Amino acid sequence: MEFTAKTIADFLHGEVDGNPDIKVSTVAKIEEGSEGALSFLANPKYEHYIYSTGSSIVLVNKDFVPSEKVKTTLIRVANAYEAFASLLQLVDQARPRKMGIHATAIIEPSAKIGSDVYIGPFAYIGENCVIGNGCSLFPSVYIGDNTKLGNNCIINPGVKIYNDCIIGDGCIIHAGTVIGSDGFGFAPQSDSEYMKIPQLGNVVLEDHVEVGANTTIDRATMGSTIIRKGVKIDNLIQIAHNVEIGENTVIAAQTGIAGSAKIGKNCMFGGQVGIAGHIKIADGTKIGAQAGVLGEIKEENTIIQGTPAIDYKQFFKSSVIFKNLTELRKKVDSMGRDIESLKD
Repeated sequence: MEFTAKTIADFLHGEVDGNPDIKVSTVAKIEEGSEGALSFLANPKYEHYIYSTGSSIVLVNKDFVPSEKVKTTLIRVANAYEAFASLLQLVDQARPRKMGIHATAIIEPSAKIGSDVYIGPFAYIGENCVIGNGCSLFPSVYIGDNTKLGNNCIINPGVKIYNDCIIGDGCIIHAGTVIGSDGFGFAPQSDSEYMKIPQLGNVVLEDHVEVGANTTIDRATMGSTIIRKGVKIDNLIQIAHNVEIGENTVIAAQTGIAGSAKIGKNCMFGGQVGIAGHIKIADGTKIGAQAGVLGEIKEENTIIQGTPAIDYKQFFKSSVIFKNLTELRKKVDSMGRDIESLKD
């Protein structure tokens, strides 16, 4: 499928700077571009590639001023990164979609299946399940009894959704993820053994949640573990029982959130963040990679870093001291020896 620069500019409400009739049929990184490819430039550190790229069209911000001659056709838009993302969505939506129910899929008689669905080989759908219209369940997906999927969900290969869970409209769950497995609940006994506490709740994903590959979201002990509307969760993340994550929060890979933590809306967590259990994180909190949060964050739009996590400005000031600790120790030892010699 080919598009001209003018067609793309009209779709993005942008302006063509160059040949409006030039055509593209694929997308590429600006540094790897070739004839017929569309690229974008949003980060200034990649600007030097725009003067040598082989891409036929490059999206740039409206205020971009080249420092030398540009050979390629530019399309100037309000935000090049967002515009490029919009085009990728358009390309993705144009891909052919699988339809129908494979002969090896097992669907219990009491399950209700919507229209325009795809259910792949060896998928299993349990008793009293509801699968919404336009859903795609890829091979080896397991949907436990009484689970409900909204419309237009994509459940990728090998996903396991345990019984009684509720998945909203437009959710995407990537391969290998497990939703609704037991929370880590064990009561210590007098003989130093542990008694398992039954986990009787469920997991609720509201609309337009995306969950990365090999992530686990535990069911609640009682009630629900809740992932609110628009949350984006990366790969390899552990979310424990009775956690609640607010709307439009984004969480990067290898983060762990302990039981009953309450995360506000519009938060951003870097990779390998650890959140202690039974604490609240205020709306708009930003947490740097590898931070360990042990106490509540009460003030909205706080930015923290480190373990235990502190204000990011304090953290960076402290890191300067950390780097000099060896030299400081030598000076303190030397001063100690001088004091002892003066005493003598």
